Amino acid sequence: MDSRFVLNHSILNSYPYFYISNKFHFKLKDRLEYILFLAFSYLFRILGLKMARRFAKVLAFTFFYLIPIRKKTVFENLNIAFPDLSQKEKNKIAFGSYLSFAISIVEILFLPWMNDSEMKEAIKIENLELINEKNVLGNGVILLSAHFGNWEYIAASASLQLNKKFYIIVKNQRNQLVNDWMNRMRTRWLNEVVTLGVSVRNIYAVLKNNGIAAMVADQRGPEEGLKLEFFGKKTSVYTGPAVLSLKTGAPIIFGIPIRQKDFTYKATLIELDQSNLPDEFDDKVKVITERMIRYLEEIISQNPEQWLWMHRRWKH
Repeated sequence: MDSRFVLNHSILNSYPYFYISNKFHFKLKDRLEYILFLAFSYLFRILGLKMARRFAKVLAFTFFYLIPIRKKTVFENLNIAFPDLSQKEKNKIAFGSYLSFAISIVEILFLPWMNDSEMKEAIKIENLELINEKNVLGNGVILLSAHFGNWEYIAASASLQLNKKFYIIVKNQRNQLVNDWMNRMRTRWLNEVVTLGVSVRNIYAVLKNNGIAAMVADQRGPEEGLKLEFFGKKTSVYTGPAVLSLKTGAPIIFGIPIRQKDFTYKATLIELDQSNLPDEFDDKVKVITERMIRYLEEIISQNPEQWLWMHRRWKH
């Protein structure tokens, strides 16, 4: 057993929220990434959130200009979505996206040091009562967001403001140590985590028990799945929210946090229109998913620098 890791394990476990599993099968790369992850979290605690957000500019500059990560993918995506924009305008959106993501990372790493009041006030949510109005109908609620602004804030803040538990649908990350840390943050207040891929039946059960399932579904869907136009070009899409909604009767409510100039967030909850659907189930799924995509396009077009363009959205 690596004595250095035993030392790191002992030190890190002495701090709140930073437990490392007793299973010592993690790769050295994962351990080092996790230690760096925690180091930045403590650095941001020392700096304070206001100063740490300024540090995000350094991160954005580094990974956009000096050590470009997924920069080619970002511009490929922007060329598809906004073919008529000038290169200068695309550059502005691209760097803005890196900065937005860096700010979100800083804010996520600061989560252990936020109290209930700060999380409640992190997002001003308009029409929040819509969740309660739909929840009393007994069919559960699908709360849908996107990789936009700080998507980790919306479920935590909304559930605290409502004093209701949300079941957050998540996809496991490559680094299990970081993954476990993220899930501890997601469940630090009222919420629980349901892992995507373990069983769709778990999500279905949440809704059948009148629970609130929170998820993001704006990234690329499976290659063999439904393909719809997104910013004018066909790409695979996730139909899960539409299928779950049709099978359970749960309404789909969009809540996308938009970052303001003062680093606060605003979100307006909107129920997705499910009127005038065709008769066939598959056609219903297609129409509902189409409406989801159109709403995402609208939100992204208004503040394109706040969406995560680093994902190969049009791979297939």
